[in-house]
Amino acid sequence: MANTGGAAVDEMMRYAEYTPKSSIRSDAEIDRRLGGTLVAVGLGVAALGFAGRYAFQLWKPLGQVFSETVSKMPKSAFSSYYKGGFEQKMSRREASLVLGISPTSTKSKVREAHRRIMVLNHPDKGGSPYLAAKINEAKDLFDKEHRR
Repeated sequence: MANTGGAAVDEMMRYAEYTPKSSIRSDAEIDRRLGGTLVAVGLGVAALGFAGRYAFQLWKPLGQVFSETVSKMPKSAFSSYYKGGFEQKMSRREASLVLGISPTSTKSKVREAHRRIMVLNHPDKGGSPYLAAKINEAKDLFDKEHRR
């Protein structure tokens, strides 16, 4: 009989590596893992709460400093448009700004820029007569200099 029992144990040991491991966990092990996870999540939420509280307390003075800094900055620094009115006598620089060309542009560039702007600002099409006069004055200034 001893031989029969030993043979059965040998058979079991021989195929033990091929048998699937039991995936049944005890309730105590499950509770331990779940408890650890819940503690970690709870600590994370608490840390997030304290960090949020600190950020809100810190934000108020920083917001005031930021708004004061922005109010001190010049408003024209953020604009791509030319600030200021027209001069009494139009200069070459002002004429180039009105037409949107370089002060050293050729006659054909001046003519093309004048035509493009006048199509958009013509008084017959709802444009301002004052702006049309300034555009024509800028073109005339460039034409006088090209004639010389």
